[in-house]
Amino acid sequence: MKNANRALTALAVAVCATVLGAPHLLSQTTTPARTPGLPRMTPEQIARAQQAHDEQMRTDWADLKKYQAADAALPPPAANETRVVFMGDSITEIWGKRLNPSMPEPAPFFPGKPYINRGISGQTSPQMLVRFRQDVIDLKPKVVVILAGTNDLAENTGPMRLQDTESNLQSMSDLATANGIRVVLCSVLPAKSFWWHPGIDPSAKIVELNQWIRAYAARRGFPYVDYYDAMVDKDGGLRSDLSPDGVHPNPKGFAIMAPLAEAGIAQALQGGQRP
Repeated sequence: MKNANRALTALAVAVCATVLGAPHLLSQTTTPARTPGLPRMTPEQIARAQQAHDEQMRTDWADLKKYQAADAALPPPAANETRVVFMGDSITEIWGKRLNPSMPEPAPFFPGKPYINRGISGQTSPQMLVRFRQDVIDLKPKVVVILAGTNDLAENTGPMRLQDTESNLQSMSDLATANGIRVVLCSVLPAKSFWWHPGIDPSAKIVELNQWIRAYAARRGFPYVDYYDAMVDKDGGLRSDLSPDGVHPNPKGFAIMAPLAEAGIAQALQGGQRP
């Protein structure tokens, strides 16, 4: 079972890798997709994805190399630039990208705004914490928008307690504020299951984690962006009209999320955050 879960976790990462510039892992196939609207894979492609995932976990656990060149090439923000970094997992990374050619063309990722996407598919909050200096602090944004927790609950890097996720969110927030970066904390999106880790129903833990995030944000004076209430169905899952797989938003889902994130950023820029 452990190997099967590892393979499915690798598959989840690889599915998004198709969208994000790694088509060599997932060429077109005729086998059924594991979840509606996402790319299809053969057993051989799954095996290659697992091997690549395992090697990456061994040599670069937090995937620091992913954005190193882009970070180095990014100039310092202009004097009047309101730079914002979005830190997250695949939900952040695929924002503005199309999961499948049959899906509608999504709206771009905040067009015309100096917003930087630093999501990495499959990542958990401890991995984000490791790369937080490189991919957030060193880019000198005015605001960071943090969306983390889905893959913690999916156990992508092993079982985690809610307090572990909470501690990592606190640590990222502390690092940001210590470096003069304003923080926006986001709710975890609703989900009833994870197709790459069958047997987990995270819905109750998502509610509990979001309650903590909301309360912590209030204590620190951080905006809390409530994606959950705007996207949840009657059973505690992600509305079917907003997602192809019950986890990742489709263009309609991101269209709901975008103004909520913008409102959180605007609130953060008004000040009032506490150490």
